[in-house]
Amino acid sequence: MRFISWNVNGIRACKQKGFDDFFKEINADFFSIQETKCQEGQIDLNVEGYYTYMNSAVKKGYSGTAIFTKHKPLNVFYGIGDEGKYNDEGRVITLEYDNFYLVNAYVPNAQEELKRLDFRMGYEDDLRNYLTSLNKPVIYCGDLNVAHERIDIKNPDSNTKNPGFSIEERTKFTELLAAGFKDTFRTLYPDTVKYSWWSYRFNARANNAGWRIDYFVVSNSIMDKVIDSKIHNEVFGSDHCPVELEINI
Repeated sequence: MRFISWNVNGIRACKQKGFDDFFKEINADFFSIQETKCQEGQIDLNVEGYYTYMNSAVKKGYSGTAIFTKHKPLNVFYGIGDEGKYNDEGRVITLEYDNFYLVNAYVPNAQEELKRLDFRMGYEDDLRNYLTSLNKPVIYCGDLNVAHERIDIKNPDSNTKNPGFSIEERTKFTELLAAGFKDTFRTLYPDTVKYSWWSYRFNARANNAGWRIDYFVVSNSIMDKVIDSKIHNEVFGSDHCPVELEINI
């Protein structure tokens, strides 16, 4: 099966920059998007041959996630846990299948001067507890808003106190992996330098001054089923590029 994850930085804008062409060309079984920045009714996201699940933020033009899938799930959950925590920002969708869960997330940014770091830390703990509570293997994808290792960012030394590369955020990602998960791309390609996000400033994408903050993370028990994990940095349309997981599940 082929899974795609892409922070589209506004689905309405991305649709004007080639989203539909890539969607058709890649022909994924599951296509997860983050930062939709729209409410239901503002755009028709239904695609022939796919079931569509959308989770919008209460605040208009902010956050939001969606999943397109060829495979009807057993259950769909919004937010984290039974109480649906963080669902006012539309950050998490979970699809349940016979032998796995797909969790699509747009992890909160800690913001300038790390002013939202406490919120981010609480989210990370709740999300990790949620993932480990699921009783089937997990495929966890999305914009996780952290460059985990120095290899995952162009300029590590100048970013150690910036959101997305703070020691606190990186430590939480380490704790997630220690709880029974694998970063699929880094597991398969331990020495490969490749990024998935570039600032719109300073001609960053042309200079490949980027960050790897978009992931497919899987339960340890299914890592051996992973065929490949890719970063499609040839695809434009957003400040992020799509990432892909191919897995025999």
